[in-house]
Amino acid sequence: MIEFGRVLTAMATPFDDSGAVNYTQATALAKHLIDNGSDGIVVAGTTGESPTLSDDEKIRLVRTVKEAVGGRAAVVAGTGTYDTKHSIHLTKEAQRAGADGILLVNPYYNRPSQDGLYAHFRAVAESTPLPCMLYNIPGRTGVNCLPETIAKLSEIPNITAVKEASGNLDQSSEIRSRTKDDFRIYSGDDSLTLPILSVGGSGVVSVASHLVGREIQEMVRSYERGDARKALQIEPRAAESGAQRQRFQGREAQTSARRGDAEGEGTDSGRAQGARAGRCLIHTDGSAVTRRRGNATGSIS
Repeated sequence: MIEFGRVLTAMATPFDDSGAVNYTQATALAKHLIDNGSDGIVVAGTTGESPTLSDDEKIRLVRTVKEAVGGRAAVVAGTGTYDTKHSIHLTKEAQRAGADGILLVNPYYNRPSQDGLYAHFRAVAESTPLPCMLYNIPGRTGVNCLPETIAKLSEIPNITAVKEASGNLDQSSEIRSRTKDDFRIYSGDDSLTLPILSVGGSGVVSVASHLVGREIQEMVRSYERGDARKALQIEPRAAESGAQRQRFQGREAQTSARRGDAEGEGTDSGRAQGARAGRCLIHTDGSAVTRRRGNATGSIS
């Protein structure tokens, strides 16, 4: 079963001026990410604005990115929804399109019980031989997948990892204590990467890696080698580097997400909230890309 690696980028989805997905730019961006520190790419996750992509767009993106990176990196498809049947359908389609793994977010809005979460994730995982990464983000979904539920799910052979974005290090630590050593815990927040590594995490599903992937990769590797001091030194340097790269021709890039309730703003930290929310897309030359669907507009001010 494929390894996800240390640093996965939750890839932003490029759009053209008409609001259509720009698959040519998606190819270029995927190649850029792999050349600059990413071991894997998450396609059509929420940073990629999955709630506003059609099924056909999602699957075409998976196929496009897989063709772009080949065997150089893991391509993980975001197929989780709040509808189990639909999630299974998307998972099977992503598998046919060449995905190497699956990302399954907590069912959002309907706030299932822990038994409901277990039944949902198990059903989707059992529909595919691909490795599955759970995505626990209570602040966005309204429900927390508790450590005991994650531990139970980890007993399913192809549920091999969790993207933990509860922001609760006690929870991350408990997940580690309840699961086998080969179950991978990834930080879902760039700013918590080192703290999660310190309680047994494996890496990060990052957004800041659009800008500072090499630095994040080196930070994680340094920690793995036992050089925590160097990792701590790299972290602020990566943040500053990210800030510099977000400046386009001396101006701060400001974008807004299609999600409607989030205003995107260029940030002075490569690990800041704006980056974690996926509010800024980056061309392969480092310049900002705006997203133009729904009621949100992008601008460079």
